[in-house]
Amino acid sequence: MLFNMEDLIECLKSRDLIESIAGDGIEKLLNSPQKVYIGFDPTADSLHLGNLLGMVVLSWCQKFGHTPVVLLGGATGKIGDPSGKSKERPVLDDKTLATNLVCIEKNFVNVFDFSGKLPKPVFMNNDDWFSSFSMVDFLKEVGRFFRIGPMLAKDSVKSRLQSDEGMSFTEFSYMLLQSYDFCRLSEKDGVYIQAGGSDQWGNITAGIELIRKIRGEAAYGFTFPLLTRSDGKKFGKSEEGAIWLSPEKISPYAFYQHLIAFPDPDVIPLMKKLTFMDLEEIADIENSMKKKNYVPNTAQKRLAAELTKLVHGKEGLEKALKVTEGAAPGSLAKLTADAIEAIAADMPGVDLPKNSAVGSKFVDLAVLSGLVTSKGEGNRLIDNSGAYLNQVRVDENSLIITEEDCIGGKYILLGSGKKKKILLRLY
Repeated sequence: MLFNMEDLIECLKSRDLIESIAGDGIEKLLNSPQKVYIGFDPTADSLHLGNLLGMVVLSWCQKFGHTPVVLLGGATGKIGDPSGKSKERPVLDDKTLATNLVCIEKNFVNVFDFSGKLPKPVFMNNDDWFSSFSMVDFLKEVGRFFRIGPMLAKDSVKSRLQSDEGMSFTEFSYMLLQSYDFCRLSEKDGVYIQAGGSDQWGNITAGIELIRKIRGEAAYGFTFPLLTRSDGKKFGKSEEGAIWLSPEKISPYAFYQHLIAFPDPDVIPLMKKLTFMDLEEIADIENSMKKKNYVPNTAQKRLAAELTKLVHGKEGLEKALKVTEGAAPGSLAKLTADAIEAIAADMPGVDLPKNSAVGSKFVDLAVLSGLVTSKGEGNRLIDNSGAYLNQVRVDENSLIITEEDCIGGKYILLGSGKKKKILLRLY
């Protein structure tokens, strides 16, 4: 669906996706088709939930008839943006960076519309121009337009200079590189709007100023608040419990499970910022959460479904829901090898010869795997209806494991209550 161009800024504001705007007249500029860019440095082989915020902002731009430009930092990723960081990033080798670039571009497949009905997204790599730019030429053509005083006054620089770690000259130069990116994109590709998280304000305004000095033209930018939890922590890869976007790092099932575990205060803000749900529907969900008959986790499940579909596509969501259903203790759904493999990374496991498992008592396997500490504890677990074999309750103390109990011929899942699980990997 294509929205009215002039309403983009108001839409972003209504969803709490605008914090600051640089340049008077951006609303007027957006009355006609524009190119809007956000940079993503390949510092890992996947983007994460915090990055999804910028991806969604670009997707909104596309829905309003503007061209989203994704600038992959093949060059700037070698340095690392110091903004919002307490210490310098580790240096990545060229092979790792090349792999990361390929991997993170895949993260956009389901977020943008590639059908041709909306402006086609553009992907660029700043190493394409920096790789042939000598240091002397860069200092002569770009560096001379920057003054140390204003650079030192930027919040991203001040905070680092006051820290024990300090700031290297390499990191200090990052602002010049990002500013030149904007200047080069405006000149060669007609990109006059840059967006980014609130920690990018200094870099964005520096780029706008560079364009004014070198080319005598006006450029614009806006920032959105960083994605934070209700406890104030960022959703970033350097934070504990990072939620990656690539299925190779977190399966659609695990991604879904992360989201349904969010506390109530996080749900509505994330719905506004990360989904394309109608605001009236979000308001209805918010109101329902305050009612006595509200079923806990209902809102979380809706959020998880929306974001899993956005990141992993319809098939990814279907797989996540199927595995979730099959992995529920006592579920009537058949637990498949695919379902086991999707949840295997999230539980302890034991490698065991298949011929040692088949023909053994459940109680003996429970002890051998560490599910229980003794046969007596195992028998009591069964008597108290807390023992599970492949998510089905065990009712007999004498239960023998059969070939049919081996899921896909290679897995057996033992459970104690609803939460404690141990996976037997058979060989």
